[in-house]
Amino acid sequence: MTPPDWESLRRALGVSVSDEALRHALTHSTWAYENGGPNNERLEFLGDAVLGQAVTALLYRHYPELPEGELAKRRATVVSTQALAGIARAVDLGNYLLLGRGEERTDGRNKASLLADALEAVIGVVFIEQGHEVADGLVESLLGETIRNPETFVHAADPKTTLQELATSRALPPPRYVLSEEGPDHDKVFMAEVFIDHPQHSPGPVGRGQGPSKKVSEINAARDALAVLRGA
Repeated sequence: MTPPDWESLRRALGVSVSDEALRHALTHSTWAYENGGPNNERLEFLGDAVLGQAVTALLYRHYPELPEGELAKRRATVVSTQALAGIARAVDLGNYLLLGRGEERTDGRNKASLLADALEAVIGVVFIEQGHEVADGLVESLLGETIRNPETFVHAADPKTTLQELATSRALPPPRYVLSEEGPDHDKVFMAEVFIDHPQHSPGPVGRGQGPSKKVSEINAARDALAVLRGA
């Protein structure tokens, strides 16, 4: 097996940690079982806590208008397995995983759960070797753009609930939906317009959407309104 190019990984992450630490963070339990030595599960546990704290602080600072419930939902979106796996793929973390034969045969390097766990373990070793400020900086460099991009949350959260919470945070009345429909019974299309009845808004709808059901059309209208209000 060709030794991993740890220097390339350090450059991709923008941190300075030892080869030994990176190797530990990227050693899956199946490799450890077959070859001996520690696996990355304890580091994953630590990294999960460091990640959660850092993401919470970033969200708190970047979205001062949002209530606790919405911040919690956004944190769950940012630290989800799929989201973390996407970040891990962006730095080619899968190429550095040390996997047992079974995981190698089943394409373990591309499994979202293994990638997410490995990323958390890397954050854990950075915390151990470099301290919380460097670990927090790593989290911000990897996830800051995702956190600052409102599109991250428009599609992940329930847009109707998010719109209602946004209206509440701005001391606005609750959103009001007006529905219409067209087409034959077997192929109806529903249209929704959402209004926020407040003097600071024009009397027209703040969002429009359509879909094959009333629910979908309202969700799409809420998503459209969120894009408008967040751009205001």
